[in-house]
Amino acid sequence: MVLPWALTVLSLIPLLDAQSPACANLTAVAPITNATLDRLSGKWFYIGSAFRNPEYNESARSIQAAFFYFEPKHAEDKIILRDYQTTENKCVYNSSSVTVYRKNGTLSTYESGREHFADLLLTKHPKTFMLSASWNGKKNVGMSFYADKPEVTQEQKKEFLDAIKCIGIHESEITYSDEKKDLCGPLHMQHEEERKKEEEGS
Repeated sequence: MVLPWALTVLSLIPLLDAQSPACANLTAVAPITNATLDRLSGKWFYIGSAFRNPEYNESARSIQAAFFYFEPKHAEDKIILRDYQTTENKCVYNSSSVTVYRKNGTLSTYESGREHFADLLLTKHPKTFMLSASWNGKKNVGMSFYADKPEVTQEQKKEFLDAIKCIGIHESEITYSDEKKDLCGPLHMQHEEERKKEEEGS
């Protein structure tokens, strides 16, 4: 199953070039610097997404709740990803690495035998970010939204809604996660206890 952060393919840059008021607060990050990676470090919650591509839309709709950890490795241009996803009433955990393409501002991961690319978009709120998609033009555009808490403020949500409007998707097409349906709490706690013991033993 495609990871929630990676429910995106190729580039939104051509769309962002349009001088639309709805796109005014979006910043396509290029290049990605160490400071950018530091901003992404830590725990994030998948808030919601909207995709025109049928494959990604179906995958997004199957996600009941999800959160993950980003651990940047500056020298290697990689991010260690630890992902907890609740889908079909069960918890699915995955650990992998994300490749950082600094120059063009994209992230990628291998999933189901192919590489998935995501454009990183930063908002004015340092505690949220978005990943964008534009596959074969407007027909398959999409965007996903993340925050450092499972619930966002109205102002933060408005930035996501403005971004969705920017790429021509209607608000009714958005699928949101529901923290109340998260079933990964016990496994996450177990992993955190194990990590703590490893750190104490080292």
